[in-house]
Parts: sequence; C-alpha cells; structure tokens
Amino acid sequence: MVYQALKSFLIPILTLLFRPKVTGLRNVPQSGPVIIASNHLSFSDSIFMPLVVPRKVTFLAKSEYFTSPGIKGFIKKITFLALGQVPVDRSGGRRSEAALLTGLELLADGACIGIYPEGTRSPDGRLYKGRTGIARMAIESGAAIVPVAMFNTAEIQPTGQVVPNVRRVEMVFGEAMYFDGDSSDLKVLRQITDEIMNKIQELSGQEYVEMYASEAKLLLLKEKREAMKEAKKSAPVKKRTTKKKP
Repeated sequence: MVYQALKSFLIPILTLLFRPKVTGLRNVPQSGPVIIASNHLSFSDSIFMPLVVPRKVTFLAKSEYFTSPGIKGFIKKITFLALGQVPVDRSGGRRSEAALLTGLELLADGACIGIYPEGTRSPDGRLYKGRTGIARMAIESGAAIVPVAMFNTAEIQPTGQVVPNVRRVEMVFGEAMYFDGDSSDLKVLRQITDEIMNKIQELSGQEYVEMYASEAKLLLLKEKREAMKEAKKSAPVKKRTTKKKP
C-alpha cells in the first residue's frame, strides 16, 4: 500500500517536470518472474524507471543506501524503503552470494526485480562489462530478462547532487530475452551476460568498455590523484617575506 501510495504521488510530478518519453513498455511481461536489466547512469535511475513500469519493481539496492549518514542518507533510506527496495551486501564472496539468493527467492515468488548488470554507476557515461550474477539468476529462475536503456539521468542528477535538474528523461525497453544452460559453467554465464550487455548497448548507443565499472572508477581516481600531485609540483612556490624591524 505504501508503494502504491508513493507511486501515485510521484507519477504526476514525474510527468509534469521530467516529461518521460517511454518506448517498448509493453515488452515487460504482466505476470511471472522478470528481471529488468538496465544501464546505470545516476541514482535517479532507481526512481524514474519503477515509476513507469505498471508492476512493482524491486531493486536489490546497495546496503549503503540504507545506512548513509545525514539528511541525504535519511532521504535515501526512506525513499528506498517506501519503494519496496531490498538492501543487500554486494561487496563480494559470500555476501554477493547471499544477495543473489535473495533475488532468486523474489523471482520464485513471481516478482519483477531490477538489476544493474554493471554493478555500479558508470563513471563517465560509457557502458561497462556486466557481472555474471544476472545470468545465473536468469537460468535458475527461468525469468524473462528485459533490457532497458536510460537516457539523460546523469544530467538530471549528477553524482553527489541531491536536488535534480529539470529536463526530459527517456527510457527504452527492449524485447524480453530468455536463457537456459548450466548455471555452474562460467563460460555460459559470461556468454549470456555479454549478450545482455550487447542488447543494452544496442538500445542505449553507449560506447562499450571491456572493463568493470568498479575498475574504471579506481583508475579514474588514481589519475585524479596523480594529476593533483603534478599540479602541486608545478605550482609556483611562494617566497616568505620577513618584515625588517624599524
């Protein structure tokens, strides 16, 4: 009830301010297990996309969204809880396995869940290599995979910005994809994941990078730090002046 109430409240705001242009929404099955696989450009992706889908979309959201400090963190927590999002720890190993099992449990109940195969937001607007967890979930649940391309959300709400900019948001939903195979075969999982990412790239027109987004973020951070060091080295040294006593 809270989800529907919040959705009913937000849809008029979304329609009035952000004038969503949505294509291919009929590709989302009306019932049964579904995984909506989207590119990830902004925090607001998780707000805009569920609002246009008739079914309830449950995201396996990073647990950090529910524990961030301050007013911004509180707003995130309340928003995600109201939208029915599930906090999961995706830091790797057994924790990532637990997150995957949570997704499989939801799909077994016929839920529609949202996943960002890149694992994190794109640091530069390009599309990065997908994580294979989505392929395993698709095989073991038999769920339909609906690829989605989000547009303009990075400009609407850049990383770190709380109040969004007002401009048009666009979403393109591709045709449902179905997969089977051996979910323990890493080659099969990679092949399926790449096929999903290729479809997202086809819909979004983004440049594809054969690297995980998390690795790209580390490289960009390293480059930024090195640039700052070089800037400090090349900055003119101010000479200290001493006043002569009269």
